[in-house]
Amino acid sequence: METYHRMIHHMDEGIGRVLAALEAKGVARDTLVVFTSDNGGERFSDNWPFVGQKMDLLEGGIRVPLIARWPARIQGGSTTSTPAISMDWAATMLAAAGVAPSSACPLDGLSLLPLFDDPRWDPQRRLYWRMLHRRQAALREGTWKYLSMDRNEYLFDLAADERERANLARRYPERLAAMKQAWQDWNAGMPGIPEEARAILVFGDADIPRASH
Repeated sequence: METYHRMIHHMDEGIGRVLAALEAKGVARDTLVVFTSDNGGERFSDNWPFVGQKMDLLEGGIRVPLIARWPARIQGGSTTSTPAISMDWAATMLAAAGVAPSSACPLDGLSLLPLFDDPRWDPQRRLYWRMLHRRQAALREGTWKYLSMDRNEYLFDLAADERERANLARRYPERLAAMKQAWQDWNAGMPGIPEEARAILVFGDADIPRASH
């Protein structure tokens, strides 16, 4: 825990130095600064109200902090509920720099520049995830989420159940089947995940008791 707190302390100091350097150079107003994470909180984190953590495709594992600062383009204090994914940042930064992506390397994400201008902008797209660990698969479409974990399948309405406690798979079997098929179609076009790309957890049930609900 002490190491975790020390890491956060040093990270805060480092971010402060970066922002101070931009101010000192007189380029802060015209510089896009992004603060985010590649996964949800680890075992020392409080992910409330979400369930799950790092290595899970539950919301606690994939909803992460995201702050974008660009005073010349983004209104200070503005927020949005439009879902984004980390792959969007490559497309966004290329667009911000006025550089076209290479046709030889198609991008998986979308530019978020329209979102900077209008927080209500929403491209109404599907977002996909997959992970070899626990054979996880997830698809988000609007407020609906399909999740497969340990070969069990779930369907959640995140607008009413962001904690993912009410599996609606039996109530809406057609929606479950359609979202599952959409994920399978997407996955068929992706490179395979090698078996050696396995996660090795540094703790188990002997270290942290597993919750029963």
